[in-house]
Amino acid sequence: MSNDARAAARSAAALAGFPIVAGLQLAVVLGVLWTVLKLLPADIALRAGVPLSMATFGALGYATWRAVHTRRRVPAGVAVTRADAPDLWALVDGAASAAGVTAPAGLTVVADAAVVVGERTRAFGLLGGRRDLYLGLPLLQAWDTARLRAAVAHELAHGSAGLGRWAPLAYRGRVAVGRLAPRWGRGRNPAAAVFRAYARLYRRWDAPFSRAQELAADRVAARFAGTPAAVAALRDLPVLAGMQRLFHAEYVGPGWQAGHVPEDVFGGFLRVLAARAEDVAILRARGPEPAGAWDTHPPLAERLAALQPAAEPAVGGASTPGAGPAVDGATMPAAEPAVGGALSPGAGPAVDGATMPAAEPAVGGALTPGAGPAVDGAATPGADQPDSGAAVGGEDPSTAEPPAGDPVAPGGRPAGAGQAAAAEPPDAAVGQGPDGGAAGTATPDRPVPAEAADELVPDLPGLGRALQAVAFPSHGRTEVGWDDFLSVARTAEMEREAEAALATVARAVGAAVPDAERVLELAADGRLRTAAATIFPGLSPEETADRIVDLLSLMLALAALRSGVARWRHSWTGTAELVARDGTFLNLTDVAAAAADPEQAEAVRAYLARIGVDLAAPGDERPAARAQALGGLVNLSADGERTDLLVTDLGFLLVPGLPRGRGAEAKRRLTEIAAGGVPVSPATRPQRAPGSAPEAPAGAVATVDAPADGRRFVPFAAVAAVTTLPGRRRGWVIGLHGGGSLTLRPSLDTDELPGGWTAWEDAVAFLTGTR
Repeated sequence: MSNDARAAARSAAALAGFPIVAGLQLAVVLGVLWTVLKLLPADIALRAGVPLSMATFGALGYATWRAVHTRRRVPAGVAVTRADAPDLWALVDGAASAAGVTAPAGLTVVADAAVVVGERTRAFGLLGGRRDLYLGLPLLQAWDTARLRAAVAHELAHGSAGLGRWAPLAYRGRVAVGRLAPRWGRGRNPAAAVFRAYARLYRRWDAPFSRAQELAADRVAARFAGTPAAVAALRDLPVLAGMQRLFHAEYVGPGWQAGHVPEDVFGGFLRVLAARAEDVAILRARGPEPAGAWDTHPPLAERLAALQPAAEPAVGGASTPGAGPAVDGATMPAAEPAVGGALSPGAGPAVDGATMPAAEPAVGGALTPGAGPAVDGAATPGADQPDSGAAVGGEDPSTAEPPAGDPVAPGGRPAGAGQAAAAEPPDAAVGQGPDGGAAGTATPDRPVPAEAADELVPDLPGLGRALQAVAFPSHGRTEVGWDDFLSVARTAEMEREAEAALATVARAVGAAVPDAERVLELAADGRLRTAAATIFPGLSPEETADRIVDLLSLMLALAALRSGVARWRHSWTGTAELVARDGTFLNLTDVAAAAADPEQAEAVRAYLARIGVDLAAPGDERPAARAQALGGLVNLSADGERTDLLVTDLGFLLVPGLPRGRGAEAKRRLTEIAAGGVPVSPATRPQRAPGSAPEAPAGAVATVDAPADGRRFVPFAAVAAVTTLPGRRRGWVIGLHGGGSLTLRPSLDTDELPGGWTAWEDAVAFLTGTR
């Protein structure tokens, strides 16, 4: 037996220890209970036996079931049958044959830039089940077939028995335990401590096998697609995923939160790839982010080094057409900003994990489309992880984001959703050649010719539209083109900034400050400077003056937009620019600086009136903004009542909990709420007597639109303090402005949506640090 086969056998044996640990834990408690009952007088033992058994053995049995139970989750996507895309299935069949495994039962195209094989496992992965392949649409859009072949072959090779007959079982178990382990460190489950301790031991025993198996899968990918393609896939998948997170956070998230959705999300992503080659280069140079404790992939440098011997013939010599320079001994794709071929050098931040609608939010993992915080983020509406599987780049398949119009790629070819933009063909892809095939096995001196992966699906734009409907459901949002979407998003951000700033100024001056007209009046009589000094007591006079100019610039820009004098000019490569309606430069910064001087106030007013700016112009009616869901917890205790809680970027949504035993239904319900976003609107200003102190102005406190089912929204602006309760039983007291408080505690059956505890702890840390 080889060393790798022995490592696989050790890992499988260690995996079998989990059910043994569970049984021993219950047996010990049962033994202690039996001993206690035997020591008691018979009549007392009879009376106390049933309640004592339920309080000990029954409670621990339930806790053990909770610790090891997981629902089967499937990413939001569009199933592709063999009849729909025979060429794509031919590629998958060829990869399965090269890996020595059966082809997956199904193929689903998902929104994330990832390739994942999901298996419906049971009992810590000891029992296998149906296997499905989840393939990210961005890979079909932006990659050539060579890299796609490498990525698919690598994932399917995880099920190969090439390292011994126990290897498939050992890999299934590692993935299953890695999915369960984060739950053992949270909440109040009394059975989790033993599992957590054994998991640390198991991880050490499994590490040699996991490393060997990932390297073996890389070798399978190199044999099937060619070493240059395997190297390019390893380097480019994290880059593509990072660019997708950046796209969701910067382009999709703000407009999604503002109540809009772009007509073509995936087409917009292609535009960003084509336009932001510099960011791609930064991401590639930076390398992948550190892997989590349960990630099975060795460091990228180690994986590339292991492929070097096979790469020798292709380095520095006859590299395949379209390949770029050799880096670290491996042929790299050409650094063209081409969307249809190789991914150009790249960049980006992230929200890891399966994201839901709202992706950018992301404290801990976005539960809303467009995230990112991704939120590691990130979480596509309705997207969940499969029971088993890990992406080639260590990513999960279920992220989504919003908009894109009808982009035109560098080569001038229109690129709709799901259509790779064509740049100059020969330079764009790894292993680019004349005509490529999806079948066949490559060798170092005969790499598989490459072609755009979008040709593997007959109607990729149609597939992109169908996927957007599933992964980014509008849920009442207004669908608009990319230009309108980005304009609305930027204006909505300014509106929120202005509302918060005006609320602060109003409290400082003791009077309502509704618009730019009133701000200029305060600047003219000197009260704005006095208010700024009160708001920023630690700043120097020069810094205070800068803050005043910033506020005036913001208010004048909003007034110009509301008056129809200005519009946004967008760029996929940089910051949007405010210009006049005819596209000419509009300099409001100098005007704002002049307005800060009381002596020039009247001249500024005259100038603004001359160019058509109405300082008191009301804002347009806009859809209700959607608070971005960052995570969720079910079955908490809120002031003694069972409650589910959704953490958003604007506050906490409390939903009356369901009775015990309906935890799965509670999670589904909270997931649906998160997927649609939490509609919020500014609190309206009540009528006040002249001279009275203003109430919290619009935007300072958000409220849930049309509260339903007893739901309660607690905005961050209404929180005065957060206190963490001492003791082993964790708890928090949220003090509210104007009196009142809310006490939250976890229960025995408390559970989380992806990233729920992380989002909660981040929110508590934020509130504690700012209150």
